[in-house]
Order: sequence, then structure tokens, then C-alpha cells
Amino acid sequence: MGGRSAERDISLLSGAAVLAALVRQGVDASAFDPAARELAELRRDGYARVFIALHGRYGEDGTVQGALESLGLPYTGSGVMASAIAMDKWRTKMIWQACGLPTPRYRMLEAKADWTAVCQDLGLPLIVKPVREGSSLGLAKVRRVAELEAAYRAAAQLDPLVMAEEFIAGDEFTVAVLDERVLPLVRIVAPEDGYDYQNKYFTDAVRYDCPAVLPAPLAEAMGATMLEAFRVLGCRGWGRGDLILRADGRYFLLEMNTVPGMTDHSLVPMAARAAGMSFDQLVLTILAGARLG
Repeated sequence: MGGRSAERDISLLSGAAVLAALVRQGVDASAFDPAARELAELRRDGYARVFIALHGRYGEDGTVQGALESLGLPYTGSGVMASAIAMDKWRTKMIWQACGLPTPRYRMLEAKADWTAVCQDLGLPLIVKPVREGSSLGLAKVRRVAELEAAYRAAAQLDPLVMAEEFIAGDEFTVAVLDERVLPLVRIVAPEDGYDYQNKYFTDAVRYDCPAVLPAPLAEAMGATMLEAFRVLGCRGWGRGDLILRADGRYFLLEMNTVPGMTDHSLVPMAARAAGMSFDQLVLTILAGARLG
């Protein structure tokens, strides 16, 4: 928990919740912050496995997974390759497109981009996001051409790779996957200013409908598409993908999270509860899937 990414604060919240659940269930567990300690201490101190509650770069991008592989320590969640790909929204989109999975159109941005051409291509409004950040950090909704360059420069402060994405008007959903099982879908109803970092974690302004009220065939199709999206990236164990459902019934994949949040505002625990699983049961199930390779 913790780590060095821009999502450190959220990771500490997730890690504290996971640790409390492990201790309640009699697991001999302790907190480990790789920003404060050398990873080699895990082997030296005799730990048997690692529950990864690190969000963002250095924890969700294959970095710590590779280090744990080298130490021979089983860990939760996806392996090195899948973690690295899923953290990279650009490469994720290329794989989904190659597999025929629906995802919004996009353009990669650079400092000398033709901002007008980008807006003409993708339409307005559009979404700007850093390619390798999570928790909506650096994300902006651009409504006018004149706003695009500033949105790009703000996102580039977090990641030199910045994407402009077609805006899909519709309802946002998230789909959790646990051991190849799709959990009940969650509909996210955000206020006018959107499902941003503050609203995700620190306010009660967002409404969550779980299980989402949808026709059963549509919910099953959305779940099956997300499971396929999870598999083609090489993900394993657990994860959570986000998508947008348009009014005409078409839906589009947005991104995949291989170490989702585990805070009191988080969506995987919410979906697990709707499936009849307590938070502690969820944590133990994730831990049981820890492995190498």
C-alpha cells in the first residue's frame, strides 16, 4: 500500500481497508509501503505472499509485479504484461480494436498538434486524459477548440503520453471481474461536474445503482464483453472495467483497472455485496488467487 504514484493517498485508504479485513479474518498480515521500505525486505522478513493495493504507476503497471516475480513471492491480481498493458490506455485500445471490441475513437496528442483538426476529427465535446494515470487524474472534458491545448498541457504534467478521446454521451457503468466471474453491474450517476477524483473518493455526490437496472440480455452482453476485454489483455484474478452505454443500446469500453480501489467508496466491494459476498470474503478470495507468473 502507499507507493510513489499520484494515487498514493487512495492506495493508503485501500490498503488500510484490506489490512483490517485480513486481520479480522485471522490472517497474519501487515502493511508494507514500498515508498518507505526496500522490497527485498519482504523476502528477508519471511512474507509468504503479497496483496497488492498499490494504485497507479509503480504498483499497477507491472513494475512491482516484476520485482515480486524476481523475489519469488506470489502476488494478487494480473501479471507483469497484463498490468503494464492495462495501465496504458493507448495500448489497451489498440488491442481491443484489433480484437473487434467496441471502444471510443481517439487521437494521441503532442505539443504541436493541430488542435482544430483533432476537434474536427473526434467532435466536441471530447475527453483528454493522461495515458498512464488512474482515478480520473488529469482528465478534462473539452467543449471548445480553445480549451484543448490547455487540457493537453495539464495532462502532460502527469504523463508525456496524452490522449484525446471521442466523447460518448450515455450512462456510465463499471463491471467487476473476480476469478473469471462477472459481478453485478454498477451504474454510476454523477453530478454535472462529472465523476472526477474528488467525487470518486471524497464526496457523496455520486449515486451508484447496484445491481444496475437493465434488461437481462443487455446486462449479460455487457458483462460478457467486459470479460472478453479482461481476457484479451491477459488479466487474471480480479479487475474492473468501465464502459459507456448509449441511448441506442450500443456500449463502448473505456479502460481496465487491474488493481481497483478498495475504499468505502469503491465499486468492486459494492458489486461483491450485490453478489452476496462480504468485504472480508472478497479480500480473502482475492488473496487466495495470489500466484507467480
